Formats: sequence, structure tokens, C-alpha cells
Amino acid sequence: MQLNFKKSGVGDTLIILHGFMGSLDNWQSLANEFSKSFEVYIIDARNHGKSPHTATHSIAEMVEDLFDFMHQQRILKAHIIGHSMGGKVAMQFAVNYPTYVNKLVIADIAAKKYERGHDDIFEALYAIDLTKIQTRKQAEEAMLPHVSEFATRQFLLKNLERLENGTYQWKMNLDVLNRDYDEITNEVSYNSSVYIPVLFLKGNLSKYIKQEDWEQIQHIFPKAELNEISKAGHWLHADNPSEFYDKVIAFLTL
Repeated sequence: MQLNFKKSGVGDTLIILHGFMGSLDNWQSLANEFSKSFEVYIIDARNHGKSPHTATHSIAEMVEDLFDFMHQQRILKAHIIGHSMGGKVAMQFAVNYPTYVNKLVIADIAAKKYERGHDDIFEALYAIDLTKIQTRKQAEEAMLPHVSEFATRQFLLKNLERLENGTYQWKMNLDVLNRDYDEITNEVSYNSSVYIPVLFLKGNLSKYIKQEDWEQIQHIFPKAELNEISKAGHWLHADNPSEFYDKVIAFLTL
């Protein structure tokens, strides 16, 4: 697997893993800031962005993709930031390959199994008839009955790519992501605790990490700590990037 990525900066290695239906572009601005202190890699996960589309999609596969990527880039050890789906990948990677991880930052996701929660998103995306739309505005209008939040619609529309002949296609592998959605909601599996420094960051307006999730997290990562990003929901790095940056950089440079 040859994942699409961008590299910048010098220093200790920092790898950033985006969330479900996201891409490395969501992290470009923060990567620019982090690259002042680190060698930064932002990566498109399989079936996302410009990385290859595959027949299946799971946390386990993305963990192995990351392992292969580090070998391809001759990275022996790295700090890893993972948001949402990327956070699940980062946690499972740390469990499977702890010697490859320096410090871990998990953005707004717990280690538990989640209930299916994106059906409205899939309905919105499938409401767009790619054979008929001629503008991005038409695509957004088709989504409107299913997704009322403007910011969410704009986030999803970043996956829409205009071809040279004027038609549109999805950058992400929509059908596989829909079919295999339950594979990314599974809990992190582990046999023993991992003593890596881990910072969990939650948006203060988000409900993805609850108080009752903390016991399981600390069983897996006894050195974990939890902090909040103010004025932020699930996309905490986009809602309050300056506070997110400050808290991450303080943790990674301790």
C-alpha cells in the first residue's frame, strides 16, 4: 500500500492521522505549525483523499498500513496524533507496536465500541446524483434535507472532485466506507497495558469521550491524561486550532 502523504519540517517525527471522511488537507494548517518543531507527515488513509481505494476498510488494516508506511519512510519511532477514526488507528497501533510510538495524542475519541452514528451523512451523500449535478452548489442543496449544519456540509463536500470533463466523483471510496462502517466503530483490543505517554483531548461541546469511558482508557494506557479544548465540538482541531496546538506542543515537548 502506497499511501498519499505530505512531509514537512525537521526534527523528531510526528505523524498525523485524520478522521472518517476526512483527508490530510484537513490538517495542513496545523501541520505547517507543527513542522516548526517536528518532521511532520500528514497521511491520507486508505479509501480517503488521494490514497488507494481498496475492497475493504477496517481499523486493523489501517494499523498495518501505518506500520508499512513507517517502514517505507524508514521511521523507527514517532509521535502520533489521531483524530476520531485516526485516533482509533493510533491507539490500536500503539497496542500492537508500542516500540514504534514515542508519545500519542488522541483527539476526541475513546477506546470503546461506538454505535453506528453516520447514517444521516450517508443519506446526504447518496442523495447527490453524480450523473446530474453540474455545480458544487447543486450537490450541497441535495444534502440539505439530511444535514442541516453548514460546516458539516462543507466538510463533506471536500470529498467531491471535479473531473476534466466537468463531471464529479468522490475522492473517498463511499460504498466501501458505508458497507464496512461497523469496522471502524469497534473497541480497541488489547491483552496488556501500554505504558506510553498519551494525551486525550476532547472538545468541551463534544460527547464522544464520556466520564465512564475513562476507566477503560486507563486500563489500556495507564499514563494517559485528559484535557479539554474550549469552544470546540468533535472537530476540535478545526474549531479551536490555536488551543489545540498549544496543548499538543506542550505535551510533546515536555
